Amino acid sequence: MHQYKGRLIVHTGSMFSGKTSSLEKDIKRFKIAGYNTLAFKPLVDNRYSKNEIVTHDLTYVSAILVNDINEIKEYCEEIKPDVIAIDEVQFLGGNPEEIIKGIKGFLEKNLTVVVAGLDMDYTGKPFEIVKELMPISDYLYKHHAVCAKCGTDAWVSHRKSEDEERIVIGASDEYEPLCRKCFLEEKKEKQE
Repeated sequence: MHQYKGRLIVHTGSMFSGKTSSLEKDIKRFKIAGYNTLAFKPLVDNRYSKNEIVTHDLTYVSAILVNDINEIKEYCEEIKPDVIAIDEVQFLGGNPEEIIKGIKGFLEKNLTVVVAGLDMDYTGKPFEIVKELMPISDYLYKHHAVCAKCGTDAWVSHRKSEDEERIVIGASDEYEPLCRKCFLEEKKEKQE
């Protein structure tokens, strides 16, 4: 797995598409290969567990809760990992430029960085940090869930409630994956 040193691996897509499962699989593969790995998740993501990255299928990997990229840097300076994994990267605190600069710094030190994050919010607007990470990634995986209405590939995480806050942490109780067609139909119905 030495070919991944100094590389950025990005897993993105809607909720329920397998992003976190793929990140978890990557972490486990790097551990099997003998690499020192560190996994992080934003403090705001308090679903399922506080000290683990947990998939919707309820598989998990140990993780450190952090507020921002600076806390990740501090842990990395102390522990000296070979591989850094960040789940729900779109929720990481701080401005996107600072996060990108931090991730580029890890890559320049020949560390492997694996991130998973939503590409868009519930309105279909891109999350800035993921939008910036995609073009600089070495490996980019766009994952698709199954549309809850018609069964085709889902495009967006549709919020079922009327809450209009951009960030509302939830799972299937709050969101459902929809394809573009079903999402636009749902949006039109709400406007009428």
